[in-house]
Amino acid sequence: MLEKIQQTTDYLLNKGIKDAQIGIILGTGLGGLVNHINIEISVDYTDIPNFPEATVESHSGKLIYGKLEGKSVLVMSGRFHYYEGYHMEEITFPIRVMKMLGINTLFVSNACGGINPSFKPASLMIIDDHINMIPGNPLVGKNLDKLGPRFVDMSEPYDGELINKMESIATRLGIHVNKGVYVAWIGPSLETRAEYRFIKIMGADVVGMSTVPEVIVANHMGMKVAAVSVVTDLCDPDNLKPVKIEDLLENAAIAEKDLIMLFSELAKEI
Repeated sequence: MLEKIQQTTDYLLNKGIKDAQIGIILGTGLGGLVNHINIEISVDYTDIPNFPEATVESHSGKLIYGKLEGKSVLVMSGRFHYYEGYHMEEITFPIRVMKMLGINTLFVSNACGGINPSFKPASLMIIDDHINMIPGNPLVGKNLDKLGPRFVDMSEPYDGELINKMESIATRLGIHVNKGVYVAWIGPSLETRAEYRFIKIMGADVVGMSTVPEVIVANHMGMKVAAVSVVTDLCDPDNLKPVKIEDLLENAAIAEKDLIMLFSELAKEI
């Protein structure tokens, strides 16, 4: 894996991608942040050595380098999921490359279903902690000491200082944000009524199908993480109705403007 990481890193360096300060992963229906970036370089995933291919329709599959609020950023416009058939190593490979490129801070976004009954569709939740229900862990296997320690402390997977900054920014800008626990579910089928009840009992506020593998690897490599979920629908098992992906994407688009302001201001303050 080290050889692959180095090969990909060298390719991107030769493309002119260097000195980035912040890595950003854009979730389902949340690609609008790209329009606020002064783009210098854009590379299709299919052209990058060792990169998987984004297969989800709403994920564009481009690595974008440029400036956001004066900070150099490297943006994944489209991510990889376990349900696409990728191994954990493939899903988290871009995070390894970001770190090798010198990035020490990672912003993560995702679309999710709301479990907490006090949440509303088209709202934001700052992730304070997570539960991994995807089968497997990206650190399983022989540990590569060059990348990080064998046993990674996960007492604070999401950086407390960045969380405080986001809460302060949200208050200043009048953005309503919740804070809570994200659970990663395998997907791609949505959860049953019984599964939603189980998720609520285990202590999660929202459920999605991503994020946790990348955050584990980011912690393994010593990166600071800030993550925000966009609540696209409410998952009340006692009043569950069939979901249309178009409705989820519509709610994601409504909340996206607040997410863009939050990440942009956070980038400015780092």
